[in-house]
Amino acid sequence: MSLRKDLYNNIFSARDLFIAGVLIIPAAVFNPSTEFRVIQFLFFWFLAFLSGKKIDFIFTILITFFIIAFNLIIPYGKILFSAGVFKITSGALEAGIHRAVTLQALVMLSKFTVRGDLKLPGAFGNLLGESLRIFSCLMSRKYKITGKNFIAKIDSMLFELSEKVFSESSNRVIKTKPVGYAVLILIIILSWLPQVFV
Repeated sequence: MSLRKDLYNNIFSARDLFIAGVLIIPAAVFNPSTEFRVIQFLFFWFLAFLSGKKIDFIFTILITFFIIAFNLIIPYGKILFSAGVFKITSGALEAGIHRAVTLQALVMLSKFTVRGDLKLPGAFGNLLGESLRIFSCLMSRKYKITGKNFIAKIDSMLFELSEKVFSESSNRVIKTKPVGYAVLILIIILSWLPQVFV
Protein backbone atom coordinates (compact mmCIF):
# COMPACT_ATOMS: atom_id res chain seq x y z
CA MET A 1 0.00 0.00 0.00
CA SER A 2 2.85 2.39 0.81
CA LEU A 3 4.30 2.18 -2.72
CA ARG A 4 0.87 2.72 -4.31
CA LYS A 5 0.19 5.69 -2.04
CA ASP A 6 3.62 7.23 -2.72
CA LEU A 7 3.10 6.99 -6.48
CA TYR A 8 -0.40 8.44 -6.16
CA ASN A 9 0.84 11.36 -4.07
CA ASN A 10 3.82 12.14 -6.31
CA ILE A 11 2.56 11.88 -9.92
CA PHE A 12 -0.77 13.73 -9.48
CA SER A 13 -1.51 17.16 -8.09
CA ALA A 14 -4.57 17.42 -5.84
CA ARG A 15 -6.01 20.11 -8.12
CA ASP A 16 -5.75 17.99 -11.29
CA LEU A 17 -7.25 14.99 -9.48
CA PHE A 18 -10.18 17.16 -8.41
CA ILE A 19 -10.69 18.50 -11.95
CA ALA A 20 -10.63 14.94 -13.31
CA GLY A 21 -13.24 13.97 -10.72
CA VAL A 22 -15.51 16.86 -11.74
CA LEU A 23 -15.23 15.80 -15.40
CA ILE A 24 -16.04 12.17 -14.53
CA ILE A 25 -19.06 12.77 -12.26
CA PRO A 26 -21.56 13.35 -15.14
CA ALA A 27 -20.44 10.08 -16.72
CA ALA A 28 -21.47 8.24 -13.56
CA VAL A 29 -24.62 10.22 -12.74
CA PHE A 30 -26.20 10.38 -16.21
CA ASN A 31 -25.47 6.83 -17.33
CA PRO A 32 -28.92 5.17 -17.65
CA SER A 33 -27.59 1.60 -17.76
CA THR A 34 -27.43 -0.23 -14.42
CA GLU A 35 -24.98 -2.76 -15.83
CA PHE A 36 -22.55 -0.06 -16.94
CA ARG A 37 -22.91 1.72 -13.59
CA VAL A 38 -21.80 -1.50 -11.91
CA ILE A 39 -18.76 -1.56 -14.22
CA GLN A 40 -18.03 2.09 -13.36
CA PHE A 41 -18.30 1.32 -9.64
CA LEU A 42 -15.80 -1.54 -9.99
CA PHE A 43 -13.50 0.72 -12.02
CA PHE A 44 -13.61 3.52 -9.44
CA TRP A 45 -13.11 0.98 -6.65
CA PHE A 46 -10.00 -0.27 -8.47
CA LEU A 47 -8.70 3.33 -8.76
CA ALA A 48 -9.29 3.91 -5.03
CA PHE A 49 -7.45 0.66 -4.30
CA LEU A 50 -4.51 1.67 -6.51
CA SER A 51 -4.30 5.02 -4.74
CA GLY A 52 -3.75 3.24 -1.43
CA LYS A 53 -6.98 4.53 0.14
CA LYS A 54 -8.68 2.48 2.83
CA ILE A 55 -11.87 0.78 1.70
CA ASP A 56 -14.31 -0.59 4.25
CA PHE A 57 -15.92 -3.56 2.48
CA ILE A 58 -18.44 -4.24 5.25
CA PHE A 59 -19.63 -0.62 5.27
CA THR A 60 -19.90 -0.64 1.46
CA ILE A 61 -21.96 -3.85 1.49
CA LEU A 62 -24.23 -2.62 4.30
CA ILE A 63 -24.98 0.72 2.60
CA THR A 64 -25.69 -1.09 -0.68
CA PHE A 65 -27.98 -3.56 1.09
CA PHE A 66 -29.98 -0.86 2.90
CA ILE A 67 -30.44 1.26 -0.24
CA ILE A 68 -31.75 -1.75 -2.14
CA ALA A 69 -33.95 -2.78 0.81
CA PHE A 70 -35.54 0.68 1.08
CA ASN A 71 -36.34 0.64 -2.63
CA LEU A 72 -38.09 -2.72 -2.26
CA ILE A 73 -40.61 -1.16 0.14
CA ILE A 74 -42.54 0.25 -2.83
CA PRO A 75 -42.93 -2.69 -5.25
CA TYR A 76 -43.48 -2.20 -8.96
CA GLY A 77 -42.80 -4.29 -12.02
CA LYS A 78 -42.79 -8.06 -12.34
CA ILE A 79 -43.00 -10.01 -9.06
CA LEU A 80 -39.84 -12.09 -8.64
CA PHE A 81 -40.49 -13.35 -5.10
CA SER A 82 -43.40 -13.13 -2.71
CA ALA A 83 -43.78 -14.07 0.96
CA GLY A 84 -47.06 -12.83 2.42
CA VAL A 85 -47.29 -9.07 2.00
CA PHE A 86 -43.58 -8.81 1.18
CA LYS A 87 -42.81 -8.76 -2.52
CA ILE A 88 -39.58 -8.41 -4.47
CA THR A 89 -40.32 -6.88 -7.85
CA SER A 90 -38.05 -6.43 -10.83
CA GLY A 91 -38.60 -2.66 -11.09
CA ALA A 92 -37.92 -1.92 -7.43
CA LEU A 93 -34.91 -4.25 -7.34
CA GLU A 94 -33.33 -2.71 -10.44
CA ALA A 95 -33.97 0.83 -9.15
CA GLY A 96 -32.37 -0.09 -5.81
CA ILE A 97 -29.28 -1.58 -7.43
CA HIS A 98 -29.08 1.42 -9.79
CA ARG A 99 -29.12 3.94 -6.95
CA ALA A 100 -26.85 1.90 -4.70
CA VAL A 101 -24.08 1.43 -7.26
CA THR A 102 -24.34 5.10 -8.28
CA LEU A 103 -23.80 6.26 -4.70
CA GLN A 104 -20.97 3.78 -4.13
CA ALA A 105 -19.35 4.72 -7.45
CA LEU A 106 -19.34 8.39 -6.42
CA VAL A 107 -17.89 7.49 -3.01
CA MET A 108 -15.07 5.50 -4.64
CA LEU A 109 -14.49 8.27 -7.17
CA SER A 110 -14.18 10.79 -4.34
CA LYS A 111 -11.66 8.55 -2.61
CA PHE A 112 -9.49 8.68 -5.72
CA THR A 113 -9.96 12.32 -6.77
CA VAL A 114 -10.16 14.15 -3.41
CA ARG A 115 -6.89 14.41 -1.53
CA GLY A 116 -5.95 16.07 1.74
CA ASP A 117 -3.72 18.73 0.14
CA LEU A 118 -6.46 20.07 -2.16
CA LYS A 119 -6.44 23.88 -2.38
CA LEU A 120 -8.92 25.85 -4.48
CA PRO A 121 -8.74 29.60 -5.23
CA GLY A 122 -11.04 32.19 -3.68
CA ALA A 123 -13.06 32.27 -0.46
CA PHE A 124 -15.61 29.77 -1.76
CA GLY A 125 -12.78 27.59 -3.07
CA ASN A 126 -11.13 27.60 0.35
CA LEU A 127 -14.40 26.61 2.01
CA LEU A 128 -15.09 23.88 -0.56
CA GLY A 129 -11.50 22.61 -0.40
CA GLU A 130 -11.59 22.50 3.40
CA SER A 131 -14.91 20.59 3.33
CA LEU A 132 -13.57 18.10 0.80
CA ARG A 133 -10.36 17.62 2.79
CA ILE A 134 -12.38 16.82 5.92
CA PHE A 135 -14.59 14.47 3.89
CA SER A 136 -11.46 12.76 2.53
CA CYS A 137 -10.09 12.30 6.04
CA LEU A 138 -13.39 10.89 7.31
CA MET A 139 -13.60 8.45 4.40
CA SER A 140 -10.02 7.27 4.90
CA ARG A 141 -10.61 5.97 8.42
CA LYS A 142 -13.28 4.52 10.67
CA TYR A 143 -14.46 6.45 13.71
CA LYS A 144 -16.37 4.37 16.21
CA ILE A 145 -18.75 6.53 18.20
CA THR A 146 -20.96 4.90 20.82
CA GLY A 147 -23.37 6.18 23.43
CA LYS A 148 -20.73 6.18 26.16
CA ASN A 149 -18.84 9.51 26.32
CA PHE A 150 -20.57 10.54 23.08
CA ILE A 151 -19.73 14.26 23.28
CA ALA A 152 -16.11 13.61 24.32
CA LYS A 153 -15.58 11.22 21.39
CA ILE A 154 -17.10 13.69 18.90
CA ASP A 155 -14.85 16.45 20.29
CA SER A 156 -11.78 14.20 20.12
CA MET A 157 -12.59 13.17 16.54
CA LEU A 158 -13.03 16.78 15.37
CA PHE A 159 -9.83 17.88 17.09
CA GLU A 160 -7.87 15.04 15.48
CA LEU A 161 -9.37 15.86 12.09
CA SER A 162 -8.52 19.57 12.39
CA GLU A 163 -4.87 18.73 13.15
CA LYS A 164 -4.68 16.22 10.32
CA VAL A 165 -6.33 18.52 7.76
CA PHE A 166 -4.11 21.45 8.77
CA SER A 167 -0.92 19.40 8.49
CA GLU A 168 -1.93 17.93 5.12
CA SER A 169 -2.99 21.29 3.69
CA SER A 170 0.40 22.76 4.67
CA ASN A 171 2.39 20.24 2.65
CA ARG A 172 4.42 21.28 -0.40
CA VAL A 173 2.46 21.64 -3.62
CA ILE A 174 2.75 18.60 -5.90
CA LYS A 175 2.61 19.19 -9.66
CA THR A 176 1.21 16.55 -11.98
CA LYS A 177 3.92 14.68 -13.88
CA PRO A 178 3.53 14.04 -17.65
CA VAL A 179 2.71 10.39 -16.95
CA GLY A 180 0.10 11.62 -14.46
CA TYR A 181 -1.64 13.69 -17.14
CA ALA A 182 -1.63 10.67 -19.47
CA VAL A 183 -3.15 8.47 -16.75
CA LEU A 184 -5.85 11.02 -15.86
CA ILE A 185 -6.82 11.50 -19.53
CA LEU A 186 -7.06 7.70 -19.93
CA ILE A 187 -9.19 7.43 -16.77
CA ILE A 188 -11.57 10.15 -18.00
CA ILE A 189 -11.93 8.45 -21.41
CA LEU A 190 -12.56 5.03 -19.82
CA SER A 191 -15.11 6.55 -17.43
CA TRP A 192 -17.08 8.05 -20.32
CA LEU A 193 -16.69 5.00 -22.57
CA PRO A 194 -19.90 3.26 -21.34
CA GLN A 195 -21.93 6.23 -22.67
CA VAL A 196 -20.91 5.21 -26.20
CA PHE A 197 -22.63 1.83 -25.80
CA VAL A 198 -25.81 3.06 -24.13
